[in-house]
Amino acid sequence: MAEDTQEQIEQLGINTVRVLSIDAVQKANSGHPGMPMGAAPMGHVLWATYMRYNPTNPDWPNRDRFILSAGHGCMLQYSFLYLTGYDCTLDDLKNFRQLNSKTAGHPEHGLMPGIDVTTGPLGQGFANGVGFAIAQKHLAARFNKPGFDLFNYNIYAICSDGDMMEGVTSEAASLAGHLKLGNLIYLYDDNHISIEGSTGITFTEDVAKRFEAYDWHVQVVEDGNDIAAIGAAVKNAKDETSRPSLIKVRTHIAYGSPNKVDTAGAHGSPLGAEEVKLVKKFFGFDPEKFFVIPEEVLNYYRAIGEQGTALEKEWNELFSKYKLSFPGLAAEYEAALGGKLPEGWKDKLPMFEPSDKKMATRQASGKVLNAIAESLPNLIGGSADLAPSTDTNLNGYESFTPNSYDGRNFHFGIREHAMGAVLNGMALTKGVIPYGATFLIFSEYMRPPIRLAAIMKIRPIFVYTHDSIGLGEDGTTHQPVEQLISLRSIPNITLIRPADANETAQAWRVALEHTTGPVVLVFTRQGLPIIDQSKFGKATELEKGAYILSDSFVDPQIILVASGSEVDLILQAQAKLTEIGIASRVVSMPSWELFEKQDAEYKEQIFPSAIKKRLAVEAGSPLGWHKYVTDEGDVIAMTGFGESAPAEDLYKLFGFTVENVVNKAMELLKIK
Repeated sequence: MAEDTQEQIEQLGINTVRVLSIDAVQKANSGHPGMPMGAAPMGHVLWATYMRYNPTNPDWPNRDRFILSAGHGCMLQYSFLYLTGYDCTLDDLKNFRQLNSKTAGHPEHGLMPGIDVTTGPLGQGFANGVGFAIAQKHLAARFNKPGFDLFNYNIYAICSDGDMMEGVTSEAASLAGHLKLGNLIYLYDDNHISIEGSTGITFTEDVAKRFEAYDWHVQVVEDGNDIAAIGAAVKNAKDETSRPSLIKVRTHIAYGSPNKVDTAGAHGSPLGAEEVKLVKKFFGFDPEKFFVIPEEVLNYYRAIGEQGTALEKEWNELFSKYKLSFPGLAAEYEAALGGKLPEGWKDKLPMFEPSDKKMATRQASGKVLNAIAESLPNLIGGSADLAPSTDTNLNGYESFTPNSYDGRNFHFGIREHAMGAVLNGMALTKGVIPYGATFLIFSEYMRPPIRLAAIMKIRPIFVYTHDSIGLGEDGTTHQPVEQLISLRSIPNITLIRPADANETAQAWRVALEHTTGPVVLVFTRQGLPIIDQSKFGKATELEKGAYILSDSFVDPQIILVASGSEVDLILQAQAKLTEIGIASRVVSMPSWELFEKQDAEYKEQIFPSAIKKRLAVEAGSPLGWHKYVTDEGDVIAMTGFGESAPAEDLYKLFGFTVENVVNKAMELLKIK
């Protein structure tokens, strides 16, 4: 193909993406046309030249990852997925933002092949990419061998001015620079426009200097239509392997629109029928035709996409040779890739005895982690500067650092928001099981990534300790009250708050076996007695969400139900009630979500409809418990923010005492 013809087809391809994007937005009468119009040359450089991918197998392990952190411009991504041959049809583009369409209003992982992560909330995609990069570095350090460069892919992203304003971006960028993640290549769509108008009204910092301070490799491309300059910058970024790269590209939102270029009006609204015609004229398209894709453009991009089959074939051949040379590592990776846990790992779960001294469930969690770590080499994680407090360090293993990417202990720094988003990127990488820890109160800083993990149905494990007023003297700022019900209210979350060390071991078992959504493990700071499993219900029943821990020999008059540290409290209350002739049942309920998955027969077994008197006890908000205690029951819970004092004083102040539980039970039973 002659050089000038090649250039013409490339330019026609870029303009085709622009026109496809405005047609889809106009047809939907909803969307963001301006970003794809300005960023199409960047997309072209990535999909046509630099990214390695295989449309026929979007999950090829060594593919480059692409993140559209500016998810509102998703027609850019959808257009290239269609053109390069992914499972995306022209009808999918025509059904943009419509019910049951694969082309949602922002890119959604699992909805359309080729979308590596759900984006939309700005800054999340940027931080997810850091997680992808960490996972790649870890896989490479663990599995790559001389002559077998199995994992050498890069993570590409297109980010926006809005991404650069969000705080999570700063957290993640700082971490990425510290870790020297040279596999990150981000293109910054610097179009100077946000919804309210020019970014100059709020955003006048020097982004390039900021990222240089983060120790990123920074380049500036002055003309967003100069594909040669963009390509050269991407090549330089690939060659820079010791630092993450940011390429600041000056673009023009709605490029090609005579009346809306460089205006906020092109950011979040269709251009309008007449303006669409003017754009098509500008780019040499028939203004009366819609969703037009020149044959030479489709052939050009499809041929590029087809090259991915050969790339994957070459990698598969390399992996076959790797299996002969390193059968143990190959088997380990294949099992992890398929989501299989090693045989016998559950045998490593520790058992705790009632004769053992009191133990905080955070400490029990640490013992469990260290007992199973050797059997689960793909279990990796850390905390937001709180490993000594959350007991999440894997003893005997290195920290993940630029000098030790095979390290299994992660130090996220005091960056809870970024930690959550980074965990999501790690969880989206098959072959690793990530966890991250902080205090339960600081789950508030992580809410966006928790929600996105639930939407994507991926399984990072969020570990939260210091779960109630039981943490004591740190006071109201650190004592969670509304966090349990807040997290439980998120669809597809599985929250587990174990009552003792043995329930904690089972909580980790359930978390590791769960694969369809995030798991939240909630642990205490204060020591708890270990429940006698020979006398009471078995902790293995935690997997059912709620189980009868202790029952009366006659039909119970009242059911006492609790989670976490309050289970021991209601066991003690049951003993007192028995002394005064009141029969009661104690139900440990560590997970509402697991309980709701049980059938009606099991639910009736635990909470018989004939037993109307029920009392729930939890050192958190009472919201939600009334579903289980019914109209004739009650809840002992928190309705304020706690106080700064020793835990024992706080439990007495707020009614978490045996005496108060007994009195409340008698009140419900109308016994004086």
